[in-house]
Amino acid sequence: MLRLNELRLPLDHAADALPAAIAQRLKIKPAELLGFTVFKRSHDARRGHPLMLSYCIDFSVKDETALLKKLAGDNKIGPTPDTEYQFPIRAQGELSERPIVVGLGPCGIFAGLLLAQMGLRPIILERGKEVRQRTKDTWDLWRKNTLHPESNVQFGEGGAGTFSDGKLYSQIKDPRYLGRKVMAEFVKAGAPDEIMYVSKPHIGTFRLVGVVERMRETIQSLGGEIRFQQKVTDIQIEQGQVRGVTLESGEQLRSDHVVMALGHSARDTFEMLHHRGVFMEAKPFSVGFRIEHPQSLIDTARFGKHAGNEILGAADYKLVYHAGNGRSVYSFCMCPGGTVVAATSELGRVVTNGMSQYSRNERNANAGIVVGITPADYPGGPLAGVAFQQALESHAFVLGGENYEAPAQLVGDFLAKRPSTALGAVEPSYKPGVKLGELDSSLPDYAIAAIREALPAFDKQIRGFSMHDAVLTGVETRTSSPIRLTRGDDCQSLNVRGLFPAGEGAGYAGGILSAGVDGIRVAEAVAQSMLKGR
Repeated sequence: MLRLNELRLPLDHAADALPAAIAQRLKIKPAELLGFTVFKRSHDARRGHPLMLSYCIDFSVKDETALLKKLAGDNKIGPTPDTEYQFPIRAQGELSERPIVVGLGPCGIFAGLLLAQMGLRPIILERGKEVRQRTKDTWDLWRKNTLHPESNVQFGEGGAGTFSDGKLYSQIKDPRYLGRKVMAEFVKAGAPDEIMYVSKPHIGTFRLVGVVERMRETIQSLGGEIRFQQKVTDIQIEQGQVRGVTLESGEQLRSDHVVMALGHSARDTFEMLHHRGVFMEAKPFSVGFRIEHPQSLIDTARFGKHAGNEILGAADYKLVYHAGNGRSVYSFCMCPGGTVVAATSELGRVVTNGMSQYSRNERNANAGIVVGITPADYPGGPLAGVAFQQALESHAFVLGGENYEAPAQLVGDFLAKRPSTALGAVEPSYKPGVKLGELDSSLPDYAIAAIREALPAFDKQIRGFSMHDAVLTGVETRTSSPIRLTRGDDCQSLNVRGLFPAGEGAGYAGGILSAGVDGIRVAEAVAQSMLKGR
């Protein structure tokens, strides 16, 4: 197989136009093209450029050597890289020891799946509930203002990514194409085939529920064990070697190989690990608000006359601004045609996040507008960032009326430095609801100043972005983990052998795809450690 990059065709090209376009680009007769597959499809929506589809095509011809010779010097054509996943090692027979995976978010799912596929029969412990019951508990907060601290947007099967846009793209370096392995497993579990080739694939919450369930069944069919409502409250360490975990019930499970696939909100577990002396350090993260606009405004600004095209779908955006006070402001987790959701996991605190279904057909677009902060902004040790987040979330709870409603303000009023008293054309989607007022006290002064400066600048890129009636909802604090459970090249903790920090909570991922990839890497490291010398 050979690969052809950047084959550009009009947005409205005929369904059968690709074979002829490929043959024409390769300067061959159509009969010489034996077959092809679309590896990637994207579009260019930059201003000043005609909106076109760009394809990356893997193809075969009768004489590859002759074609390469004829097109020598064409850097858009070359051999197709091998993207097929190869297991580095597999167990030969059943082992007496079973690895433990703590957490069943994207990282824990893929760590458990890979360990099971390699014959290591993992035991996976999840503090929350299975995904369908977890969904019902989450709706209790959204509909009844009732929070379940162990079963919510953050905790439970599927992790925080289940109640998100289901985005499956990342900017991580992936020379081994582990992301393709993640995608392929999702498709096997019922995700749409298109996620293998569209440039910004997503699944959406409702579809993710079924996908997660089928992946659980696969792990179990391969000998893995999954235990829900099993909160790990301690780890056993002997002379620098992990020996197992202790559950809230008091039960102890022994293993010399424990994967900590925690989410970014497992704050009590971070505290336990710190108490046990596991090496960790504070890391940067971001805080801000969710902003909502009519999705039609974003579609028109991004796609112009092509707004509403079925292939393009609901438009997204990615914005960055460097404020005069030295702070970076950027859009985070943009959810086209989605909703703003209540994402707290702790009583007496308010946190926002964004979510979309696969259809992305809700009336509003939303995104985090967040400001980067560093440990210098919250000195005090590895857990100081957690305390920083909690203080903002507790204050947001008070501003919202102490009933899990969220504080909100119209963009026009925010820029004019006056409280909001009535909504305009944009109906906020956050449930249980919003309380209008003034957001200035909800974030540090430097963050408020940077966002005030950024919004008009963003309007120059997306006309209408700083429209008066757009809604800001606070607060967005859990953009990433505030700590890093630092590990070595072997994926093990720097000072506890056999402990494998992994995923977003450990500071090694940021989203579903990167968390899944990290789960694969860590599972491989566990397998190598368990099976070496056998």
